[in-house]
Amino acid sequence: MRKKTGAATVALCILLLAIFAVSACDNSTPESTVLGTPTVRIEGSLALWDAVPGAVGYEIDTGADVVSVGHRVTSYELSAGMTVRVRATGDGTVYKTGEWSTPVTEGVHIHTDADSDEICDTCSLTVVVTVDIYAINDLHGKFCDTNTQPGVDELATYLDNAKETDDYAVILSTGDMWQGSAESNLTGGAIMTEWMNELGFAAMTLGNHEFDWGEDFIRENLSIAEFPFLAINVYDNSTNKLADYCTPSVLIELGGVEIGVIGAIGDCYSSISSDMVEGVHFKTGDELSALVSAEAERLEGLGADFIIYSIHDGHTSNSTGTKTVRTSSLSAYYQSKLSSSVDMVFEAHTHKYYVLRDDTGTYHLQGGGENYGITHAEIKINGITGDFTVNTAEVIKSSVWENLDDHEKTEALEDKYNDVINRSYDTLGTASSEYSSSAIADIVAKLYLDAGLERWGEQYDITLGGGFIVPRSPYKLTAGEKCYADLLSLFPFNNRLTLCSVSGDKLLSQFIENDSSDYHIALSQYGESIKGNISKSGTYYVVVDTYTQLYKPNGLTLIAYLDDTTFARDLLAEHIKAGNLGTKTEGYTLTSIAELLSICEGLAANTESSERYYVRGFVSDTPNTSYGDFTLTDGNGHSIYVYGLYSTDGKRYGAMGTTLSVGDEVVIYAPLYRYVNAGNSSSSKLELLRAQLIEVIE
Repeated sequence: MRKKTGAATVALCILLLAIFAVSACDNSTPESTVLGTPTVRIEGSLALWDAVPGAVGYEIDTGADVVSVGHRVTSYELSAGMTVRVRATGDGTVYKTGEWSTPVTEGVHIHTDADSDEICDTCSLTVVVTVDIYAINDLHGKFCDTNTQPGVDELATYLDNAKETDDYAVILSTGDMWQGSAESNLTGGAIMTEWMNELGFAAMTLGNHEFDWGEDFIRENLSIAEFPFLAINVYDNSTNKLADYCTPSVLIELGGVEIGVIGAIGDCYSSISSDMVEGVHFKTGDELSALVSAEAERLEGLGADFIIYSIHDGHTSNSTGTKTVRTSSLSAYYQSKLSSSVDMVFEAHTHKYYVLRDDTGTYHLQGGGENYGITHAEIKINGITGDFTVNTAEVIKSSVWENLDDHEKTEALEDKYNDVINRSYDTLGTASSEYSSSAIADIVAKLYLDAGLERWGEQYDITLGGGFIVPRSPYKLTAGEKCYADLLSLFPFNNRLTLCSVSGDKLLSQFIENDSSDYHIALSQYGESIKGNISKSGTYYVVVDTYTQLYKPNGLTLIAYLDDTTFARDLLAEHIKAGNLGTKTEGYTLTSIAELLSICEGLAANTESSERYYVRGFVSDTPNTSYGDFTLTDGNGHSIYVYGLYSTDGKRYGAMGTTLSVGDEVVIYAPLYRYVNAGNSSSSKLELLRAQLIEVIE
């Protein structure tokens, strides 16, 4: 007899069918949870860990075997010296097996800090380490003390003292260490590299001026360096791989914490004479940021607790104290996304001093340049959690150490290179007054022109000499006795002199009508005569150095080099040796214009006399308002052309503040010059060249 099915039974069947139908339609599997990683500690001979919620058991890796135990087992007996690691195993459905723990070794205590209180959970010792980072940027070879610049002797004493008093200290360089002084330039940077060895530098980031002498000099210095040269973004053009003298980063162990340092050169390729970097290119912008981020991740995988980014580039303003800035204000050289990869940034290149804290909390430091100061950061790092606190971030000025005792090892290096150093400090002559950066650049432009006229003047109608001429630190030539070291500091670069052709269009836009304060020109007599009638489609000739010649917007075509060994500083040295800056304003011996004409007739074409002469005469025509060109006469029928008039401190006539009128009686001081136009060698013009106005006689 069939049983009757009740209403409740029917309802239940319908509900079960509905549930089955829904289940049949949903075939997805709930996402599993990865189990936590156990923290393993050692007590006696036992490896212990706390139970991991959801674990069905544990695996213990002894190195020789992997042992599986149930979820109630949270210890393992160790044999002497045994190293183990543990992970929690899941059911494979709701929970996935977790990651392996940090290995622990019997007899070796491993600190833990689960509650982040900076105290080890088991031994109660501190797990934080305080490290001190010192960074030097843009020292530019300033090894010896001078009247305008402190050397490195006392700085070395300061750094040695700091390493003695700080428990964990490291010294870094952010680049431009070699180029810029006689003692460094004349030793190819070796004196600076050896000094860095003596101080125990951990690394040097390459700067743009490390390339001024070419890649072989970098390799030569690397061969004697006891530290790596960092530059993650300098790539060999032939292989598209990192240049062979570059290392992307270094990992430094200090008191149990690992400091990663990543080095890079900024977007300053154009500031290097292009013939010195033909074989490499610099990755910048997004490419550089990607390289740095990937390297930071790699270093963290190797155990880095703190990541420093050392970049030869920087902010363009000075500031005191700690200044908070928007990260976007640093975008010219630093992308804000890097702050998720690096913890602190040491900078260079712009010669500014500052401590900046961007809106992500990342510090940026630069210490000025040329021994103005150094940067220092004291950082407290938790070696277990990776947390850190910046206790100090500062610029330390050279006044802090300039009166300290001399440094024995630095003095020994000075003795080693004594012959080279002494030669560079031999007196060349005297500057009777101070010459500004602009005044010196104007003189050098005229020296370029004179050298070019002497070499090529009979073959080419040279229009001008000069170009981009910017003296370096101390940015002026002070009065007094001068030596080669003074000039090498002003003009440290080995930029050769060249004869180039240029279109009239570029001659006007890049030279004659260029209002940049960095461009200085000296027009020849020929150039002066045609400057108002230059054809834009015509071809003209100029004398410039290789930096100006290789700058593509100038549109120059190289014709010839003067030689391989004459640079701006050498021309200026000969100029000073000849007494051209040592004007005396009383007790001088006058030479008549008639005598000068006779002497000048004996000069070779387009050459300057080695002597300078004092001459007295009358202004017979109105001087050119800019250059002061005029004719000087003695009133007895003798006259000589004055090509360029300057004050005794090097100011051009137009900037002197003194205006001469026809009939004024003057005393001037100048060398003689016999000008011969290349297009008409049968005629010549006798001149007083770059005359200095000594006196206007009332």
